[in-house]
Amino acid sequence: MKVPAPRSAEPLRIGLTGGIGSGKSTVARMLAAHGAGVVDTDAISRRLTAAGGRAIPLLREAFGDTVIDADGALDRRRMRDLVFDDPTARHRLEAVLHPLISIDAEREAALLANSPVVVFDVPLLVESPEWLQRVHRVLVVDCSEATQIARVVQRSGWAESSVRAVIAVQASREQRCAVADDLILNDGIPISELAERVAALWNTWRALRVGPL
Repeated sequence: MKVPAPRSAEPLRIGLTGGIGSGKSTVARMLAAHGAGVVDTDAISRRLTAAGGRAIPLLREAFGDTVIDADGALDRRRMRDLVFDDPTARHRLEAVLHPLISIDAEREAALLANSPVVVFDVPLLVESPEWLQRVHRVLVVDCSEATQIARVVQRSGWAESSVRAVIAVQASREQRCAVADDLILNDGIPISELAERVAALWNTWRALRVGPL
């Protein structure tokens, strides 16, 4: 259950999510250009799992030295393979990372308290339902699976099978759309039209929020 609408002095808290290749990060950048503060949980995760990051000792304890690379950072490819091969590994990984990510996300949000809107960019929001209790609204960026695959293959050079494997362990489109208060369909449209849809949504939020954005 999402939290009640904010008082006029508080930022509107938006949970932003979407599947791999949906264009979620592009939407986040567009919202930032309108004046939103953005908390990027992927960036927080990378910081926590870099060499010297707070999660490294806990990951070493949970998984052993094999998931730590020569520089002392998380070996992300090794961990990704492990999670795909062993479903229980994903739960152990989340048990380590999610509490730390949540703490740092709220710290960053506190620094953005003067922003009219704070967007929490959370790729696995649906898979981590406690996020629904931290936001006023959920924005889902959606597209077809074929579009997801094409985009990721083009930008990252992954094999199609690798993209499909990631999609398979993420929430389904139906599950994401079921929790959406706002939905942007980013499929087969130019970037200019995506920008128009984001701007329209921003204006909708301005009308919903008590006080000017």
